[in-house]
Amino acid sequence: MACFLVPAAEAVVTTVIAKAVKTHEAKSETVSDNSDKITLSHKLGRLSGFLWGGSGLLAFEHLWHGEISPVFPFLTAAGDPEAMSVVIHEMATAGVCMALLVTVFWASLTVGEDILRRRSVTEKTGEDSV
Repeated sequence: MACFLVPAAEAVVTTVIAKAVKTHEAKSETVSDNSDKITLSHKLGRLSGFLWGGSGLLAFEHLWHGEISPVFPFLTAAGDPEAMSVVIHEMATAGVCMALLVTVFWASLTVGEDILRRRSVTEKTGEDSV
């Protein structure tokens, strides 16, 4: 019913952090020295994009099935305290699992990309990686 709220909350946090890091990077001169490297703010922007996209699709799906409504209190289960315990349980299980899965996917994608970039830079310069 409300599992999309957990990844949406993580998306809000990562968006704010990415904007703060981007501001810090703009003030720093080290970013401009290495143009081959992807900045941390760009990497965090990707994570927030994954989270916003998934949360938006899940919210639309829940809206489509009538589990949320476009008017207050938004969650159809919000009127019943017993149903709210089910919502909280779903958020704690499915929502947290989805947020963790997206974050682990993003982390593995980011690490893989960094490895491939380092390998291509090493091949261009002709250096041995050992």
